[in-house]
Formats: sequence, structure tokens, C-alpha cells
Amino acid sequence: MGQPKIRVAVVFGGRSTEHAVSCASAGLILSAIDRDRYEVLPIGIAPDGRWVLTSDDPARLALSAGSVPSVDSVAFPGSEVTPRTGPGGSVLQVRRQDSVPQDLGSVDVVLPLLHGAYGEDGTLQGLLEMTGTRYVGAGVFASAAGMDKEYMKLLMSARGLPVGRYVVVRDRDWRAVSERKRILDEIAELGRPLFVKPARGGSSIGITRVSVADDLEQAIEAAREHDPKVLVEAAVGGIEVECAVLEGIDGGPPEASVPGQVVVDPASSFYDFEAKYFASATTMRIPAPVPVEAASEIRRLACAAFDGLARVDFFYTQAGQILVNEINTMPGMTPASGFPMMWAASGLPLPQLVDRIIQTALRKRPGLR
Repeated sequence: MGQPKIRVAVVFGGRSTEHAVSCASAGLILSAIDRDRYEVLPIGIAPDGRWVLTSDDPARLALSAGSVPSVDSVAFPGSEVTPRTGPGGSVLQVRRQDSVPQDLGSVDVVLPLLHGAYGEDGTLQGLLEMTGTRYVGAGVFASAAGMDKEYMKLLMSARGLPVGRYVVVRDRDWRAVSERKRILDEIAELGRPLFVKPARGGSSIGITRVSVADDLEQAIEAAREHDPKVLVEAAVGGIEVECAVLEGIDGGPPEASVPGQVVVDPASSFYDFEAKYFASATTMRIPAPVPVEAASEIRRLACAAFDGLARVDFFYTQAGQILVNEINTMPGMTPASGFPMMWAASGLPLPQLVDRIIQTALRKRPGLR
């Protein structure tokens, strides 16, 4: 008899505004995972928080201008999944209407393809650690800090990594008339244009480019619809460069991919949600058109920013300055996402990339990291 297959729960969807992007990430991973080696258990988290069994057909999770995937569209009717802990370790149970709960059995590792709040921010990671389940990606603290752009920038600065100028707009301050004036004065010192974004958002949802002062408060209110804490960043001239990072094998140092440049569709004003996923002329230029020394420094900074699975975004200015923009601890895995493209260009095609991140997770002990 051959070795039993490794059981992988692919968890996707979620309660954040990036639900559709997460579904598209799951579609690409499900199309690439080695079914001869891995038994896949697809679990979707619906926008209302229900965990359900779903189809594992990648075609039904494709993201396009005319097709926005969702967990509800691929869920098996009447199924609800819950984790259960006990002396024998973590198992999953499925409950169907008018039936006794049934064990789905244990899983060897969870691949949480969740983007944004309630998934990428440490909440799911904490649950998995409580249940003693191994999982792919960053731990609780790194996930939470990476999701919150304020604390991400504070940690980067504390480590000596260069970041751009920004102002944090907190809910309690914005609602106080006296504090709002102070905030607006601080923002005025950043100059124009500005980028206003939810502090704990992703996929460019809720972001506004502000060129005129009169548009600023409206942009802040638009971001506040997604997060009560808002970040206002000074624009940085130059090009946007991304770099993918993987945890080293068997405890070795982290490894960085070849950096790539984000080339935005000329019809888009900036790299917003439409430009990322739907604009046909938005591409990745790999390798990025930067000097060899700059590419080496970007890779070094990417590894310094995070030791694990991440995509680190940078600005490379006309003066040759490198600034860290942000980090994504569960980067997009869609066909349009830079993380799998940069690793493919670095000699690690998608099936081998998926295998590596699963094997890395399996080598970790369950529980606290």
C-alpha cells in the first residue's frame, strides 16, 4: 500500500470585503494542488460567517468583470462545518439540516486563503492554534500587525526599514471637532496628491486618490465605511515594485523572489481594485526595471520585513530611494496576482509553490508559534 494522502483543508471566502478575491485565490490553488499527493477538503466561509462544504471545481471560482465568485454559489446546500477539539486532536464536523452531526475527520494542515479582516488578521490563526491545527502562513501576531497598516509601519520603522510619510485618522479623533482640525493640519503637511485608505483593508478596496483639498474629507468618509481607522499617505513618485517571500526550508533563512514592477493600465488613475483584477493592460513586469543593486536591496528588505509567506510592496523613486509601502501576509493567489507570478519567474512554478508552502506548514508544531 502507498502512503496515505496528506489531508489539506482549503479555507476561503470570509466576511471581509475581499470575499470574491479570496474565492478566486482558492480557484487557482485548487487547480494547481497535486491531487495524487494531497486530499483536498474545500471549506468556504460565507459572508455571514457560516462555514460550509463547497465544490472544489476551480472553474466555478474564476473572477472576471462579468463573474464575481462567492462561497454561497459553490456551497453544498444545508451543510455547516464546525471545528471540534478533544483529547484526540482537532476534527471537523459537518451538520446538515435535520441530521446528527457527522465527523469529517481530522486534517493535517489548513491552507487559509482568506484576505482582509476576519481571516488574514490573526483571528482565524488564533482559532487554529486553539484547536491544535497546523496551518499555512503567518502566526497570530504577525498576521494582526501586517493587516493593520499603522502598526505595520511602526514595526518597519523600528526595524530600520524606510517607509513613506503618513497620518493616522482614528475614529474618536475624527468625530471630535477640535481634533479633526489638528488632523487636517497634519495631513496638509503631506502635500498632494494623497492616498486615503482603510487602515486594515486590502485589494485596494475603499482607497481614494486625492488631488484637491476639497475632496479629502469625502475620501476619509469613504474609507471609514470599511474601517473606523484610516491611513492618509503622501504620494511617492516612481514605480511600484513587489517582492515575494517564503520561509526558509528546515529553518533556513527566508528566500525572496525576483522583484516585479506593477504596470497599471493607462486608463486607470492608480492601482485600484478595477485595475488589479479587471483592467486588461495592467501587468507585472518581471524582473522589475531597476538596477541590480536596487533589486538586491529590495530582496534584502523584503526578507527583513517578514520571515515567512508574504508579498512586500515597495516604491522605487527616480532618485533611487527604496521605500516599503506595505506587507501582505496572505497575498493574492489569483491568476492576476504578483506572488505566484514572481515565484514562477524565479523558478518555482505554481504546483511546486503550493507544495512548498504546505510542506513548510507541516514541519511546524501545532499550537503557539
